Amino acid sequence: MDFEWGLFVESLPALAKGAVTTAYLALGAAFFGLAIGLVGGLMRVARNATLRAVSLFYVTVMRGVPLLVTLLFIYYGLPSAGILLEAKTVAILALALTNGAYVTEIVRGGIESIDRGQMRAARSLGMSTALAMRRIVLPQALRRVLPPITNEAITLLKNTSLVSVIAIPDLLRAGTDIMTWQANTFSPFAGVALMYLCLTLPLVALNGHLERRFRIR
Repeated sequence: MDFEWGLFVESLPALAKGAVTTAYLALGAAFFGLAIGLVGGLMRVARNATLRAVSLFYVTVMRGVPLLVTLLFIYYGLPSAGILLEAKTVAILALALTNGAYVTEIVRGGIESIDRGQMRAARSLGMSTALAMRRIVLPQALRRVLPPITNEAITLLKNTSLVSVIAIPDLLRAGTDIMTWQANTFSPFAGVALMYLCLTLPLVALNGHLERRFRIR
């Protein structure tokens, strides 16, 4: 074992800087992924067959293609099409598109778990489908989808480690650089593991709280 306490402590500032980049990417991707997932989930349960087909196609593709492939495809593919984006923008885009596909299915499942009789009752009171969805169905579905969405956010945070392949100085990249410079593997990566744990623990606690708070009885 090549663990060195001194190197472990010295590596923490650089790792903390990488952790800030990781958190930034995760927050940006989670925000856009949630927006995509909400729209996609509504499209999945829409009456319009075209909207359902488009959403299903998106979900099938994004869930079927590995995130790393999506990341590299966008990073190297867009410039060949004349679209130049910063590496961090590419990372957020790839992460959000993949996360959005999973959130889409979570939202769809949450909406479909609500008794259809409630929609019929709202329509019988004169509400439009959109109004009934907004006031009756979505507030109830939200309680059921928050825990799994939070769980998906944990996965998203850990998946940000893949962005190191496009030279983004995230947490994993910082650990890899220290390993290369110091010719020591265990010490910097012990710090990397610790940083990821510190980032995920609040989300784990939030997920547990939401599951207890919104548990269906």
